[in-house]
Amino acid sequence: MAGGAQDNEEEITGINVTPLVDVVLVLLIIFMVTANFIVRETVEVDLPRAANGGETVQGLVNVVLDKEGKLYFDGAHVTDAELTRKVAEAVAKDKDTRAIISADQSIAYGQVMRLIDTVKGQGIAKFALNIEKDVAPAAAPATP
Repeated sequence: MAGGAQDNEEEITGINVTPLVDVVLVLLIIFMVTANFIVRETVEVDLPRAANGGETVQGLVNVVLDKEGKLYFDGAHVTDAELTRKVAEAVAKDKDTRAIISADQSIAYGQVMRLIDTVKGQGIAKFALNIEKDVAPAAAPATP
């Protein structure tokens, strides 16, 4: 009977690893091809640190304010007017667009609030502030 169970009672003494190698190589090729799409341009900023950060939100819009006060939208340098236009375009494409806002810790609080106001004013209701997680939480000051 073709393809049926074998009648002999011999033990299997070897494992055929060829299918395993084939699957691993296919997965490696898929990883190498898609890795180029995952990497984004980054702008170097010194993020504030917090001991208890939440989960990272996967957003469609990344807004960065560097230490010199320059704005970047998804890695490209933009002006205030261009930022407003690009955020509005992103919201027009998808009304559930989320934003990740990163600002250098040396930037004044007012500038960060103005950036948040710009993003929210164009219709993005959900946003996250990017932080670097501290290794150890800072000790709380003792209160008398």
